[in-house]
Order: sequence, then C-alpha cells, then structure tokens
Amino acid sequence: MIKVNFERRGSGTPLVLIHGIGHRWQAWRPVLDQLAERHDVIAIDLPGFGLSPALPAGRKYDLPSSMEMLAEVFETLGVVRPHVAGNSLGGLVSVEAASRGLVSSATLLSPAGFWNNSDRARALSILRMMRIGARSPRFATDVIANNARLRASTMALLFAHPGRIDRITAMGDTAAMRNAPGFIPTIRGGRGVSWHGMPPAVPVTVAWGEKDRILPPRQALRAAMLLPGANHVTLPDCGHVPMVDNPELVARTILDTCARAEAARPIADAAQAKAESAATDANPAAAS
Repeated sequence: MIKVNFERRGSGTPLVLIHGIGHRWQAWRPVLDQLAERHDVIAIDLPGFGLSPALPAGRKYDLPSSMEMLAEVFETLGVVRPHVAGNSLGGLVSVEAASRGLVSSATLLSPAGFWNNSDRARALSILRMMRIGARSPRFATDVIANNARLRASTMALLFAHPGRIDRITAMGDTAAMRNAPGFIPTIRGGRGVSWHGMPPAVPVTVAWGEKDRILPPRQALRAAMLLPGANHVTLPDCGHVPMVDNPELVARTILDTCARAEAARPIADAAQAKAESAATDANPAAAS
C-alpha cells in the first residue's frame, strides 16, 4: 500500500489537493483554511516529493501508474471519489483521474499535458534548471532565501507576486525541490506525455494563470478543445502557482467546482434509482 505524507483539515465531503513537480503540500497552505470551511481537505505530498517516500522499486512515475497510486492513496485516506484540485503536474493527474471516474470533480490550475512538443520541452528544461539551482551549495541557497530581492527574483518563474514568499517558505520549497527522489523519474516519464483522454463525465474547471511563465496560457486553448464540457477561466494577475498570488480567487474557483458536482449529485442519484427500479420492474426475478 502506498503511504504519503499529508495535511488534513476541516469536515464535509473530501477534497484532495495535488501539488506540482518538485513542490509539496505546503503549496496549498494559502487556501487550506478557506477550503476547510466546507470540505474535509487533504493536501498530499506525492510519492517521492515533500516528506512522502519514493515509490516502491518497480513502480513507475508515469501517468497510467499514477492512477493506480492515486486509487491506493484514496483507500489509505479512507475517501471514495473525492473532489480533487491539482496544480501543474497535479492538474494532469487530476484530469486523468476525472476521465477515469475516480473523482467527483476536478479543478485544474495551469495543468501540465495540454502543450505541444516545443512547449513541453521548454517547460521540462525550465524545471531541470530550477532543480539544478535548488541543488546549489547550501550557503548559496541560504543567501538567496535570506535576501528579499534575490528570493523574489528566483521565485519569479512560479509566481506573479514572488515577493509574497517569506524566507521560511522559500527555504522549505528549495529543500523540497533539492531532495525529491521522484523528480528525475517524473521528468523522464513526462518526456512524451500529452493528455488526450476521454472528456470526464464530472464537473471540471480549467483555470490558467494569466502570467504563467512555465506553462503559458496559450495552452488553455488546447485544453478548451480537448475538454469542451469543462468550465474554462483565466486567473488574472496570477502565475504558474496561483495559490499565493490570489488565494481568495483560487479557493472560490475550487469551491465552485465542488458545489457544481454536489448540486448535480441528487439528480444523478435519482436517475440511477429510477433506472434500477425500471430494471427491477422489467425483470422481477432478478430482484429475488
């Protein structure tokens, strides 16, 4: 059974939050309390990231394997078809989970997988360079973290407002990027990945940061073509990791998606009950 580190807050229907490559559950800290007012919120460290151990030997860091992993994580957490929200890599995992019917709704924040070949190569190259920077000598990364101007400069690829990242958060995020055993295998697993699954039958929102410098918002056009039934929105003045740039807007976007799913659930349950009743009436022997 896969074990992951996680932060859990609130009560209500479950909502699982999935971070991007090289990040950790703390990426969601700016929105956790607002989400927890309505949901049982579980922010996880993906296997091989944050404080979660790497996948067991023989397990792959690719998209199909991530669905097996996610199903095991849901079982460990004691949740069935939760809502999910994911950023970047987490967005790709979330849309695939929605496509496979593993979740009740999905909110995708600047999701990976809706790129062309050149945009994918560019994004993976940027991530590799960020990893190299995080693995610089500790005295160098500490100097950067302790200097507000240098800290904001190094974080500008991820956030539209990198000055909002404090020293402790910057040091923790750098350590998470530096130490993640899942980083390299995930990068290798993503070299040929583009999402082209079946459009999900559950509510999906695709929200793209207007100032995303890693996955440019032009990729939202491809997402709109592949997910015609989804709700597509722009997050003004937000970067690739928008939870810091506008936590209120991000939280509201996630909550609205969950609410749409829960409003539709009684209708779906009633339709299923009616269909089952009709089947029983047509074949009384089956009921006995």
